[in-house]
Amino acid sequence: MQPVAQTSGISTARKLGLVARVATRVAVRQAGQSRRISALGRASRVTFSHFRRVLGLLWLQVTGFFFLALAFLGGGALAEEYPKYQAGKISAGRLLLAAAFMLLFAYFGVSSFWRVRKKT
Repeated sequence: MQPVAQTSGISTARKLGLVARVATRVAVRQAGQSRRISALGRASRVTFSHFRRVLGLLWLQVTGFFFLALAFLGGGALAEEYPKYQAGKISAGRLLLAAAFMLLFAYFGVSSFWRVRKKT
């Protein structure tokens, strides 16, 4: 009778995965202790936070510009509809709709620029 070889029950791939995980944790711990790596990490966090802030301000300015451009178009529609209202060709509701559109988008545009000013 031949002796039965005993296996641990864990596959080789799983063993290699565990070894890789432990090695990664050790490497990360050692990298965190390195002054150069930690300085680079802090520098990248500061750089990305500044870029995020600048891009946020730029986003507010661009959206403010588009809202003001839409308000300008709404003002053009209001100027176009007013003579028709005076002539009795359209109702007051259509004129009020154009005015509300213009005022709403003008408010959105101006408030976007106010937010930029507050953040700076």
